[in-house]
Amino acid sequence: MIQAQEFVEAARELGFKRFTAVPCSFLTPFINYVINDETLNYVASANEGDALATAAGAAIGGERSVVMMQNSGLGNAVNPLTSLIHVFRIPLLMITTHRGAPGLKDEPQHELMGKITGKMLDIMQVPWEVFPADNQQITPALQRACVYMQHEQRPYAFIMEKGTVAPHSLQGGTTGDASPRSTLRNRFHNAQGRGRPARYAVLQRIINLTPGSGTVLIATTGYTGRELFAIADRPNHIYMVGSMGCASSFGLGLALARPDLHVIIIDGDGAALMRMGNFATIGSYAGTNLTHILLDNEVHDSTGSQATVSANVAFADIAAACGYAAAFEGDDINLIDELFAVKTTGGPRFGHLKIRAGTIEKLPRPDITPAAVLRRAMQQIGSHF
Repeated sequence: MIQAQEFVEAARELGFKRFTAVPCSFLTPFINYVINDETLNYVASANEGDALATAAGAAIGGERSVVMMQNSGLGNAVNPLTSLIHVFRIPLLMITTHRGAPGLKDEPQHELMGKITGKMLDIMQVPWEVFPADNQQITPALQRACVYMQHEQRPYAFIMEKGTVAPHSLQGGTTGDASPRSTLRNRFHNAQGRGRPARYAVLQRIINLTPGSGTVLIATTGYTGRELFAIADRPNHIYMVGSMGCASSFGLGLALARPDLHVIIIDGDGAALMRMGNFATIGSYAGTNLTHILLDNEVHDSTGSQATVSANVAFADIAAACGYAAAFEGDDINLIDELFAVKTTGGPRFGHLKIRAGTIEKLPRPDITPAAVLRRAMQQIGSHF
């Protein structure tokens, strides 16, 4: 058995200062230790996939990151592991617990996952080893992980057995910004009968408002990223591929790691609905350097325009309730200008803009690989793994 301090401090020596997690009782000592230490950074994510994407965003901002989760949460992490972390080649350290391990008496819901935890990581091409249970094993295990991550630009995992870490009490117990926050609200209604703006026109407006230096634009998967690329392929653009819904958590991680940057997340209604829990995480942790724009055409545009349920969802109300400092909504493109102009104190901005469905003719796909897009953006912001 080890002490939480022994592992966390050894990891700190190797540059790991950012921790994202969804709690598990096996992880309680680690999470408590990290929360207690104000010099470490902790994000309590709504689900394991968001925890992974937030850690990935922090990693591209230059913060070595650790993701902690119960093994049952590997199910929530499969998509970002395979279509974000693997595709973009992002190294980070994973700790997953081994609930339901063979021979361990546990709750019935852990039985199957306990049998296949290692196999799941193997299938996803994530190398792993058993979490060190002795103090002398900690540094060599971490060094093995770091060598692999640096050489392969891929994640590395530890599987933690029950009773590996001694208890560690929590002092205080709050995370994020628990203080009440008033939200600046505004509605922008197109009163001139022009109809909803096209995505292409909105993206052009966003580009005009974002200089190449000091800003990063993260575009959700599908037509949004492809149209952004078609308008202007700039080094400060990151085009998400797959990992639907993870643009917001990915952008949160980057914004936390790099408060000197203005991080703009360009989301879609289908993607936002898929991972709406991240609204609460952004509202609790993000600062004024994050702007979250939701372009809502009420359909899954790139898959044949099947309807979403966004017509029944007041996204700006949700953002305000989750702690965003400004939450604008409407169908007038001038919302974008006002959103960028507004000054907030202590929190992020959110804009819910209704747009029309459809895209431009002969819409191209990015002709640069996702990994190359990411390295180019990291070079632009002066970051490295």
